[in-house]
Amino acid sequence: MKATYYPGCSLEGTARPYDLSTRQVCSALGVDLQEAPDWSCCGSSPALKMNRVLSVALSAHNIAQIERRQVGDVVVPCPFCFRRLASAQQEMKADPQLKQRVETAIETTVQGELSVHSLLGYIRNEVGLATIRENVKKPLKGLRLIPYYGCYQVRPPKVTRFDDPENPSSLDEILDALGAVVLDWDFKAECCGAALALAKTEKVTELCGRLIREAAYRGADALVVVCPLCQANLDMRQDDVRAHHGTKYSLPILYFTELMGLSFGISPSALGMDHHIHDPLILLKNKGLT
Repeated sequence: MKATYYPGCSLEGTARPYDLSTRQVCSALGVDLQEAPDWSCCGSSPALKMNRVLSVALSAHNIAQIERRQVGDVVVPCPFCFRRLASAQQEMKADPQLKQRVETAIETTVQGELSVHSLLGYIRNEVGLATIRENVKKPLKGLRLIPYYGCYQVRPPKVTRFDDPENPSSLDEILDALGAVVLDWDFKAECCGAALALAKTEKVTELCGRLIREAAYRGADALVVVCPLCQANLDMRQDDVRAHHGTKYSLPILYFTELMGLSFGISPSALGMDHHIHDPLILLKNKGLT
């Protein structure tokens, strides 16, 4: 099974463990990832708010590059990047004038017919739970996990098109297939406030605090994410939450691919698990998983 891999900016920097674990896990699952040629920023957040044509053009550049050398479906780990690439295709198809302006800006034509998947949706639906179970060598028995999708992964449903926007289940099902204890909660798709990190830090601390406190209350050993911004935000704000609420938290915030890799028998260092603020390795050692 071959797929075109669009890593996005975050996975080249602060979310390096997501990139490392994605490549390792896909290889183990028999997915041959071919990195998108000459890829650039997807145009999410700043460009999207400032200039629609620019934002669509940034994604369109990537789409055009992939179209020239497409290998299988397009797989995108970051929910922001996934939504922008998928949205850009939809927006250009719905608005021919926009498409023309975008093609003028990037000096090339765009077909806009790529099959774009989020990594989570691709692994759950294209690879499948049966293949995941076949690759589990070290079940995550006794590990109590809270699945957190964030607000971008499954919304808006007209763009994402692979899970329930209010009560998603794909991540839950993958973690269950790994042998973990999957805890249910009401905050699966709530916002962590990452987009407000610089503008409204107190509000971000409040939003993060609600998620961290609830996960701790539920008895979670770790919180499992699919978004690099959610991971960074929840990992680094636990001291701020303690300052506001007087309770110390040290909850590991892990990418689902790291846990998949661990259960497949891949070493924690190869998965990037030694690059988190709140170290998961002590927890995993105590659970007999390292």
